[in-house]
Amino acid sequence: MISVSRLLCDTISPGDSLRYGSHGLAGPLPGGRGGKGPGPVVVWNCTRRCNLRCIHCYASALDKKDPAELDTLQGKKLIADLADFKVPVILFSGGEPLLREDIFELAAFASRKGLRMALSTNGTLIDAEKARRIKDTGFAEVGISLDGIGAANDRFRRAKGAYRAALQGIRNCLALGIRVSLRLTMTRFNHSQVPFIFGLAESEGIDRLCFYHLAYSGRGGSLQEEDLTHDQARSIVDEIFFNTLDMHKRGLSKEVLTVGNHADGVYLYLKLLKDDPGRASRVMELLKTNGGNNSGIRIGCVDDVGEVHPDQFWMHYSLGNATQRKFGDIWKDPSEPLLKGLRERKKLLKGRCARCRYIDLCNGSLRVRAEAVHGDIWAEDPACYLTEAEIGI
Repeated sequence: MISVSRLLCDTISPGDSLRYGSHGLAGPLPGGRGGKGPGPVVVWNCTRRCNLRCIHCYASALDKKDPAELDTLQGKKLIADLADFKVPVILFSGGEPLLREDIFELAAFASRKGLRMALSTNGTLIDAEKARRIKDTGFAEVGISLDGIGAANDRFRRAKGAYRAALQGIRNCLALGIRVSLRLTMTRFNHSQVPFIFGLAESEGIDRLCFYHLAYSGRGGSLQEEDLTHDQARSIVDEIFFNTLDMHKRGLSKEVLTVGNHADGVYLYLKLLKDDPGRASRVMELLKTNGGNNSGIRIGCVDDVGEVHPDQFWMHYSLGNATQRKFGDIWKDPSEPLLKGLRERKKLLKGRCARCRYIDLCNGSLRVRAEAVHGDIWAEDPACYLTEAEIGI
């Protein structure tokens, strides 16, 4: 993740301690630990079942659950293992996690174990009663996916009325003081919606915005031709920078992040290097501390049947199953080839990535995207929009 608001505006937000270590001066994370310990942030895709059919779903969610989906007792064992491994955050995701009948029981158990919890949902099922249960259970944040306003969102979700239902879910959360994060995945279909999402955040009082670059994973793998061109990526990232600064100047405290392409951090640094070298120097320090893409390092994933993955976009590659071995034992296994490679990737990267002067800031970005396009995990990331002159080639 690239915290645009932190880098451009010095706005400190929950989670900065995970991204920037001692430079994240926000203190302990609300709702749980302060990011200490060896464990990564874990996305638990606790079900593949979903009520929508989003065209870019990395989990290829279905309308029914897998018969092998972890049951309540297995889920609690996984959570206990994550707590023992000192995982700082567990993100309940899916599919649609609210379709699990035991989701609040599992979350309450995680809370008792001292884990900070976030919920990733399409928002369409959050009525007033569910919003109250989300708050009472102790979720620190609810991430709600919107890929545009009105029909633009419904097209992505393949469901008429999905936007209206999600907006009501957002409002139900906000009415109870629950921190809401809007999430939009940018493609050629919807990149023009970014300014309207900023407008929605302002009008509704939403605290956090996450703009995702497309990951070629799951159903998103079929959308490669619909990904942003390099020129479009630069233009829309400029738009995100502009709107973030504009809100900050008007006294609106919003956390704004981009996700899935660490070229964004380098691009921001290069722009500041021309206009504000002093600020650029501080941004360089933060980006180095963050270290770029952290798949298999500081972020991991467990799917609905217990398979462990380097992150949520590596669903096609299992590191082991958490019902057979503890998560921590899987995560620390020095013999696992992909984990070993991801943690030592700088010497394995090829093409432009291998020659880039900013490899310490980016860490090769999204390896699963390189694999999808080139058939080679260590090839250059095709979504890097920086020019050869910019990266020192």
